[in-house]
Amino acid sequence: MTRYVLRRLATSAVVVLGVSLITFMMLHGLSGSPGRAILGVEASVEAVAAFDREHGYDRSLVVQYVMYLGDLLQGDLGYSYRLNQSVNDLLAENAGRTAMLAGAALVLAIGIAVPLGVFQAVKRNSVGDNVLTALTFVAYSMPVFLLAMLLIQVFALGLGILPAQASQSSSNFVIFTEPRAMLLPVLTLTGVTVAMYSRYQRSAALDQLAQDYIRVARAKGLSTRMVLTRHLLRNACLPLVTLIGMSIPLLLAGNLVVESVFNYPGLGLLFFNSLNNQDYPVLLGYTLVASIMTVLGNLLADLVVAVSDPRTQNA
Repeated sequence: MTRYVLRRLATSAVVVLGVSLITFMMLHGLSGSPGRAILGVEASVEAVAAFDREHGYDRSLVVQYVMYLGDLLQGDLGYSYRLNQSVNDLLAENAGRTAMLAGAALVLAIGIAVPLGVFQAVKRNSVGDNVLTALTFVAYSMPVFLLAMLLIQVFALGLGILPAQASQSSSNFVIFTEPRAMLLPVLTLTGVTVAMYSRYQRSAALDQLAQDYIRVARAKGLSTRMVLTRHLLRNACLPLVTLIGMSIPLLLAGNLVVESVFNYPGLGLLFFNSLNNQDYPVLLGYTLVASIMTVLGNLLADLVVAVSDPRTQNA
């Protein structure tokens, strides 16, 4: 187990390093002078050159990247000249609100998708299974922004029972203090996630239902409820555990769209505004943090699966 963890940690470190390198080169190599983007189009050539020289932007990309890595090793993600604030502080201020939004959607999605997928597997090819399959395919193929706009049109503009804009509170616990204002963003992010999770859960449950240990449990006279809860769920949920770790990028991407549509002050909205303003340090910091979260999510999922099924440690 120790060798497995060390091997996965080493692989994760290489992935994070590769993501940071590719993102750094793309942003700085394809977007022109950072000094021009920060100072604006009206700044003189001399002022832009002086800014680039002062902050090392006039050096080669390789040298800039080495300097960037040196700052990262000291825990410094850079400084946003647009917002006149360190990237560390900006991410820390907004991370809690984004985590609460993504966490609420994830918990709700799992709570819905697991029983839904098992139900579809048990009732395979029934009318209920076919209807749910059609609905999940529609939800899965629907862009996040389209689902958000549909929910706004129905519940905010049509029925007028929910606000079209998310809460603007700076509290990290706004989901609990202002649940009505956060209902549409949470439902939007949950809808797409449930569609994906339920399909995987249905496939995993179908595979387990065909196994011999399920037949033995039924032959012993156990009720369907006992067979499903005590025997099937543990094994059927293992693929979903891996999927949850792999879906962190989807949640982050969904957060970006949801926060932009509902004007929710989180990391997604910060990234969107930074993209429009060409705020390179913030874009790099967000991308690096997102890649680390993705790698850690996959690592945690692999460890959970490895503990539950030791055979995977040799994979």
